[in-house]
Amino acid sequence: MTTYDSDVKAVDGLAASYQELTAEIGKVIVGQKNVVKSVLISIFCDGHCLLVGVPGLAKTLLVHTIADVLDLSFKRIQFTPDLMPSDITGSEILDENRQFKFNRGPLFANIVLADEINRTPPKTQAALLEAMQERSVTVGGHEHKLDLPFFVLATQNPIEQEGTYPLPEAQLDRFMFNINMDYPAYEEEIDVVKNTTSEQKTELREILTNEQILYFQQLVRKIPIADNVLEYAVKLASQTRPGMAHATEKVRNYLSWGAGPRASQYLVLGAKCHAVISGKYSPDIEDVQAVAHSVLQHRIVRNYKAEAEGVSIDEIVSSLF
Repeated sequence: MTTYDSDVKAVDGLAASYQELTAEIGKVIVGQKNVVKSVLISIFCDGHCLLVGVPGLAKTLLVHTIADVLDLSFKRIQFTPDLMPSDITGSEILDENRQFKFNRGPLFANIVLADEINRTPPKTQAALLEAMQERSVTVGGHEHKLDLPFFVLATQNPIEQEGTYPLPEAQLDRFMFNINMDYPAYEEEIDVVKNTTSEQKTELREILTNEQILYFQQLVRKIPIADNVLEYAVKLASQTRPGMAHATEKVRNYLSWGAGPRASQYLVLGAKCHAVISGKYSPDIEDVQAVAHSVLQHRIVRNYKAEAEGVSIDEIVSSLF
């Protein structure tokens, strides 16, 4: 078998695994197909994900279900205003032999659910930021590597509440996708209520191991991309930057600042993975556009004029296509 044939077979294997995963997740999660697709794309691209929605939309259940169908260790951290960095990273303790020993915190897992991430103070958010970017934590001057693969799937309620701390732009930029979860359709909600108010229990199969996920992450990076598609992705990100040559009139009028180079990288990676799970061997412009909203919307900031006139970030991103 040639290298080309083995690569094609591997790409087909990733597409087949994606179909298996969505079918298995669908046993528990009713609807929300685009949300499930985006979360799985971020996992295959080695990116973190921020789920935004009002309480009760099964954000936490979705992450639990994904962890169940992947053979990965899983920890849930409920973020609160009094949470300290050592509560998530771990701390050094004095053992019975009077020696300092590092006691690992809940960040040491493959999938970390950061529940209501905007309810914890900046000091703890900074500790999480290091873990997200460096895949390590520093405690007592010593660096401790995290287990790979490592994903932070965070949830955030959009409703302004007492005791919330908006995520800083630097931390938002570390999330590959910002995914908005909406209310289910009427028929879907009927199915949800039927499934959750009976004695029915669903057993889930484990579809992928951590070795397979690491392999697929490398495979996504090997997917070839045409120069014109890559240039389109970079131009799309640069169009969001007011004052730059490619900025559109709407961007100049309504944005304070736009997306950085990390957005261009995630547009390309996301497009590659979206192409593979759609049965293609190389991404096109449609694949870039398919992931653009999730990649860009948390990386651009509206100005006062946009807020006063009710111009949404979604409208601005859509105007770039």
